Amino acid sequence: MFSFIKAAVGGLAGFHRAQSLQGPLQSHLKLLAAGLKTYEIPPDYSDIVLPDKPKLKFVNKVPNLKKVKKEMKKLRDIQGPARAANTFTTGQYAVVAMGGGYLHWGHIEMMRLTINRKMDSRTTFARWRINGPYKPITRKGLGQRMGGGKGAIDHYVTPVRYGRLIVEVGGKVELAQVEHILKEVAKKLPFPAKVLSREGLEAMHKKQAEMEENNQNPWTFKQIAQGNMLGIKKVLSPFDLRNHGRFTGKFHLPGRV
Repeated sequence: MFSFIKAAVGGLAGFHRAQSLQGPLQSHLKLLAAGLKTYEIPPDYSDIVLPDKPKLKFVNKVPNLKKVKKEMKKLRDIQGPARAANTFTTGQYAVVAMGGGYLHWGHIEMMRLTINRKMDSRTTFARWRINGPYKPITRKGLGQRMGGGKGAIDHYVTPVRYGRLIVEVGGKVELAQVEHILKEVAKKLPFPAKVLSREGLEAMHKKQAEMEENNQNPWTFKQIAQGNMLGIKKVLSPFDLRNHGRFTGKFHLPGRV
C-alpha cells in the first residue's frame, strides 16, 4: 500500500515537472499534424495545337525591293500608340513595347537566337509580330564635308510604337516556364518592354479605363484642349490633340488621364 502511494506521488510530481518544461520546449518541438492538402487544378491544353514549325523564322537584313528609295526621319513612326499588332492572336504570352523606338537587324537576330535555343519546341511555339527591317537609315562617312546631299543608305530598321507585341509565345506551357527567356530578351531591347500574358494585357487596359472613369480631377487634358482654355491650342500639336497628352514623343505617360 505504501509503495502504491509513493508511485502515485512520484508520477504526479513528474507530471507537474513536464508541465513546467512545456513552455520552453514547445518552441523547439515540431508538432506533426495530419491534414488534407489541396493542389491547384493544372491548366487544360487540349485545345492548343502546335504549328509544324514552332521556332522563329529568320528575318532578312535588307528588304527585298527592286529600287530602294531614301526617306526622311519621320519620327511619327515611333510616336503614339500602336494601331496594329496590339492584341494577341494564337499565343498566350508576349514581349510588349512600353515605348517607341527602332529595332535593328541585330536586335531581331538576338531575339531569334535566344528564344529558339532556350525554348522547348515540343511544347512551345513562337512567332513574330513585327515586320523585317524596311525603313532605310542614311549615314555619311567620316571626314566628309557638310552638304553634298543626303548620304547613302547604311542599314534598315523596324519602327515600333507603344503597346505593340514584338514576339508572341504560346503552347502547352505556363508563364513561369518562359518568363525568364522573354525577360532576357526584353531587357536588351532599345526601348522599355514588358513580359505580359493575355490576362496581364487585359488588366493593363482595364486599369487605364478605371483611371479615366474614377478620375477625381474635374479638368482633364482632353477637356482643356478641346475647350481651348487660355488659348492652349496655339502651343499644342495635332499629335497632342489626338492622343490627349498621354505621350511625349516616343515616351508614354502612364499617369496621364
